[in-house]
Amino acid sequence: MKIRTWLAALAIASLSSTVSFTQTLPKARVADLIKKVEDGVDTFRDYLEKREDTARDKSSTAKGTQARRSGSAAGTEARKDQAARTKDELDDALGDLNKSTNRLRRKFDATDKWMETKVEVERVVEDGRKINQYVARGTYGSDAARLWATLRSGINDLARAYGVAPLGV
Repeated sequence: MKIRTWLAALAIASLSSTVSFTQTLPKARVADLIKKVEDGVDTFRDYLEKREDTARDKSSTAKGTQARRSGSAAGTEARKDQAARTKDELDDALGDLNKSTNRLRRKFDATDKWMETKVEVERVVEDGRKINQYVARGTYGSDAARLWATLRSGINDLARAYGVAPLGV
């Protein structure tokens, strides 16, 4: 009987030390990490929208000045269709990341114990993984890669604060 009591006390002590260990950062610092991710999502989205607008402007200018080659029209259309699908997938993934970040902010602000929002952070990281895959296999350019690296770093910092596995490189 004494052994059971000792084991129960040991289990409770280790559980309570784990709980206090996981929330070592002040709430204000975690709020800064969340803000960094929110700002990164906005910056990345703005860049992609501007990039799309620039590409659209260049495309309309090129159509007016270049003659079409009859043999490459089918290949060009296929590439355009694939690029549009990839862009839509990235836009959807970025929209999901924006939603999960907004949900995290709402729940984080409403609680005194920020660790209670760990599930929302896991969603942010999971949505970030999708974007990471699209950016890694896409050809979005060095600016997009730089902006994504900054955002990914912010997501990883936030994940580490919550004890969640960070994104890969």
